[in-house]
Amino acid sequence: MSERPLNDDNGHNGHDESGVPGENGGDNGAPDRFDEIVEAETDRDPDLAVIEAGSRTLRTQAGPPQGDVPARPEDPEVDRALREVEAELAGRWGETKLDPSLVRMEALMDILGQPQRAYPAIHITGTNGKTSTARMIEALLAAFDLRTGRYTSPHVQSVTERISLDGAPIAAERFIDTYRDIEPYVRMVDEREEYRLSFFEVLTGMAFAAFADAPVDVAVVEVGMGGTWDATNVVDGTVAVVTPIALDHTDRLGTTPGEIAAEKAGIVKPDATVVLAQQPVDAAQVLLKRAVEVDATVAREGMEFGVVSREVAVGGQLLSLRGLGGEYEDVFLPLYGAHQAHNAAVALAAVEAFFGIGSQHARPLDLDTVRRAFASVTSPGRLEVVRRSPTVVLDAAHNPAGARATAEGITEAFGFSRLIGVVGTSGDKDVRGLLEAFEPIFAEIVVTRNSTPRAMDVDELAGLAVEVFGAERVQVEPRLDDALEAAITLAEEEGEYAGAGVLVTGSVITVGEARLLLGRG
Repeated sequence: MSERPLNDDNGHNGHDESGVPGENGGDNGAPDRFDEIVEAETDRDPDLAVIEAGSRTLRTQAGPPQGDVPARPEDPEVDRALREVEAELAGRWGETKLDPSLVRMEALMDILGQPQRAYPAIHITGTNGKTSTARMIEALLAAFDLRTGRYTSPHVQSVTERISLDGAPIAAERFIDTYRDIEPYVRMVDEREEYRLSFFEVLTGMAFAAFADAPVDVAVVEVGMGGTWDATNVVDGTVAVVTPIALDHTDRLGTTPGEIAAEKAGIVKPDATVVLAQQPVDAAQVLLKRAVEVDATVAREGMEFGVVSREVAVGGQLLSLRGLGGEYEDVFLPLYGAHQAHNAAVALAAVEAFFGIGSQHARPLDLDTVRRAFASVTSPGRLEVVRRSPTVVLDAAHNPAGARATAEGITEAFGFSRLIGVVGTSGDKDVRGLLEAFEPIFAEIVVTRNSTPRAMDVDELAGLAVEVFGAERVQVEPRLDDALEAAITLAEEEGEYAGAGVLVTGSVITVGEARLLLGRG
């Protein structure tokens, strides 16, 4: 195990002098500019301070910024106003502190006039694949000329990503206005209830209000955690989607797939259609029992719909999907991995169910429209290429099941001769299981941490990595910018490894910070 010094004896930050110049034209020298910026930014937004500092000091080259993840507002006044809202939201219960009750959300919806009932909804739960599936559903609905609202979590870079209208994150100005519009009502609920509304509850209220105000034709709503007691479960989805269930959040949801499924099954409402991805047997039994109890129609992957065939293609994969209304051939999906093909099958069935296919009639959706929709799908931070020479890929896998899917996907799609991992995880995850899933594909691993308090201590992570990989394959870099640079250097250092690459993974937060550091946003 090796660790580079954060500062050498000459006051430099440990970077090789031959490194690629940064956006300011070269090494900032001593004192360490990164630390100066962190100190200056911390008063404005602690969670973004380290990310922004690293973005200004990281000396790696990347492509142009991407439009599907918003950057900070260019207008200083708007940026200031957004930071104020972010700070106020951050002062509430975080997303990992839960109270199993919908009382506060129901009170907020009531005082806002039940905005979540102003439009039909497709409600999505599961362990892995929720956000990608939501984005595919959104693209399909939009291709059929419906105005969409999408609510997903967590965000990759900006909190405004969580609320999308017409396929794009709402503008910072609209996000601010929505918050200020509902703020008086939030305060009223805060004063009446035992506990204040949480960060996630307020954001959920904002999303439902923004969708009603737009107005949207249909909302695509992703559960935050679980289902029954999740803040989003004040919505009654005409279609409920359950993506693959695996072990995650076991301290809150249960220690078996069946126990976790019991919590997630709460989003299945009377007379709805429930679209089930392939599930562990005990989870499937629980979900089917719930469907029978509430008289919901069931569509199961592998039975009523599924993936007929798939082949790797340039920039993604070519699929043949069987939907509720028939077969859809030659569908290009610009995402990598078998798991994304299965997500596509689930998304297609959900949209078919929304249009009544399989229950009211059996006519398939227009094939050209389906093809056009899937070809437009993006999913930032999901096997996303953000740099070439060497290739740097980001993936938000944060549990063993997700890591296995990512490992299979990157092996199939990229065929790297040597792959360097950059891993920063949250402390409350099955980190050993995640590392074991990646061990067969990583030649070396650089362990690091992201900027949030939930991040696993880098020394603790390093200890686990040494147990899984062996000390000679582990490098420690406490700062993410240094970790990225170290991994890129390892990928470049030997000529025989011209096909080497870097995979950054372990947490949505780590991926979001890396995305910003590498110039994507």
